[in-house]
Order: sequence, then C-alpha cells, then structure tokens
Amino acid sequence: MEFPKLSISNEWKNLNQFKKLSDDKRTIVFYAENKASMNHFKTLIAELTENLNLQICYVTSVKDDPILSSTNKKILPFYVGDGIIRTQFFLTLKAKVLIMDMPDLQTFHIQRSKIHPVHYIYIFHSMFSIHSYLRKNALDNYDTIFCVGQHHIDEINESEKIYNLKPKKLVKYGFGRLDTLLDEKKIYENSNTMKKNLIIIAPSYGENNLLHRCGIKLIDILLKSNFQIILRPHFRTIKESKSLIDLINKNFGKNPNFILEKGIIPFDSLYTSKCMISDWSGISLEYAFTFEKPVIFLDVPKKILNPDFTDIKLEPIEISIREKIGYVVSTNNLEIIPKLLNEYETLISNFDDEIKNIRSKTVFNIQTSAKVGGEYILQLISEN
Repeated sequence: MEFPKLSISNEWKNLNQFKKLSDDKRTIVFYAENKASMNHFKTLIAELTENLNLQICYVTSVKDDPILSSTNKKILPFYVGDGIIRTQFFLTLKAKVLIMDMPDLQTFHIQRSKIHPVHYIYIFHSMFSIHSYLRKNALDNYDTIFCVGQHHIDEINESEKIYNLKPKKLVKYGFGRLDTLLDEKKIYENSNTMKKNLIIIAPSYGENNLLHRCGIKLIDILLKSNFQIILRPHFRTIKESKSLIDLINKNFGKNPNFILEKGIIPFDSLYTSKCMISDWSGISLEYAFTFEKPVIFLDVPKKILNPDFTDIKLEPIEISIREKIGYVVSTNNLEIIPKLLNEYETLISNFDDEIKNIRSKTVFNIQTSAKVGGEYILQLISEN
C-alpha cells in the first residue's frame, strides 16, 4: 500500500480541507495520536459508520496511517502531524463530539477548542486504574469517559470527590480492543493453526521496565532453552532507548528464533504463542483476558506517573488481580522461567476459570461495547 507524500504544506492543506467541511460532516471526529489508537477505535467506528450509517472524520498524527488510504466513504481522513498544525486543529475545532484515547487534555499543548463547545469523550487505551498509570489531572477536562469497568467509575468518582472536580458523564462502556481480540480468536479457533513454542515479551516503558532491568539476560535464557521469542518493546522505548534496542539487535538479531517487533504484534503470533512475559504493560491484561492463560510478570518497580496516587484509597486493578491471572517472578530468579514454561500446559488449568471470572467482573459489556458507545454518541449528537 502506498501512502501520499506528506509535508507541512500537506498538513495545512488537510486542516483547511477539514475546516471547509459542512457542519454535519464534522459532527463526529476521532483523533489518533499514534497507530495504536485505531486498536481502541476500531469497533466503535464500525458501529457508527456501518450499523448507524453516520459520517465521521478521522484526524491523525500518523504519517503512514492506513486510514489515509481508506475507501470507506463514511470516513473522512485528515493528517495534521504532531506540531503546530495539530495545535491549531485543537484550538479551532468546530465539531459536536471529539473522541480520543489521549489523556491530559488542557494540561499541555493539547487544548480544548477556543471557538466551539465541543463535547470531549475519552476512551481508555488500557484497562489499568486511572490513579496509577495516568497523571493526576489526566481526565479532568473531558466531558464523558467511556469506562472499562467498575474500577474506573469508582476511581473517577473518588477523585472528583477528593479534589472537588466537576462531575463527568461516566459511561459503562467496556474495552473495544478486547472485543476485537476475542472476535479474532473465534476465527482462529475454527482453523487448524498450530501452537508454537513461542514466547512473547511485551514490556512497558520507563527506566525500570523489564528490558532495562534484565531484558538481555531473559532473552538469552529463553533462547538457550529452545524457545522462540517475539520481543515487542513499547514504542516509547524504541524511540527513547535506541542504544538498548541496538544492543539487543546486535546480540540476538541474527538468531532465527528471535524477532524484534516494532509495530503491533500480529494476531496469529498472539494466538499461536505459548505465553506472554510482561511487567506492568497493559497488554498483559489483554492477553490474559483473551486467551484465558496466565501471564508471567517480572517484578520490576511499577511506573507511577501520579506522585499523589495514594490520595485515592483504592487498590489499582492491575495490582489487585495480578497474582490471580499469572505468576510474579523476581528479576533475580529468571532461571525459573523455562521450568514454568515447560509445565505451562498443566498450570493453565489452575487459572482458566479464575481468569474468566475476573474478566467478567473487570470489563463492562464484553463484545458489545461498541453498541453501547454508538448509542450514547447518537443520543449526544441528537440532543445538541
């Protein structure tokens, strides 16, 4: 697939074309900060455009976003980059609804519109608790929050109470990414796809993530134990820790059993994998809840973006369920991991029912979240 050559003049042109649209075509707008955004928008966009027959605009900061070559006439795509044109897009936005998975609205350079009363909807890109993985004021300036589960509702209500914030509309939504994964899993279950001796390593970012703490040693142990490895670093690690990524490539890049995945992990790799090893990455819950298999968690220090997170007297969901959906292994005891993996098929039976039970208690509207979100947005634009 070929993408158009883009420059700052193209970004201005796209912004001007967006502004020239009639009001009805600019009613519903999605904004994508990165490629992962579509993972969380996909089911909702399908509901709005295919089932409800609504027109949407999709504004992206991704140069090679596949949406730019979409032939869906119900989706109008625009590329605005991540600089001054994007800033202008937000400041001068005229639309009824803007949906995005980017937190910290009105905190840094991404501001609410100065010319129109846009209704801002936030969709979570992680099932994690708000006070542990987001900044203190990350959601304060949104109008509606599409909550993954009851933990988000409880946490937001508590933060509004403690900090005397204006109440937001909290929708019992769910997690679109999980719905997509479960749908894809059904397709693969009807195929003859063979399982592999494949381990996926999916770290979070930050100075204490497992790659920085023990990544090279972990990969070496697994490869010497005859496992295949897909390493998917966080996109921020790829950008901010190039020397570490280069060193990993130098050590293992020529090994036929090692793959460094810099994009989104293909679903067939997820499906055919034996296990996932992670630290505090949100993908760990996606994996456990999709495949109903335990995750191996390396016990590195948790990344905390909110220094005041203890103001909210609720245990973060990713802490409270961690030992119920997987094994926590010390970074000083990596040698035990091959033994766990070799016994993995037996161990799965100890977690199967527990993971299903926790999933049902943690996530709203499993496989129907898009319908809930679509109905809410339709009602919202009909009222205004």
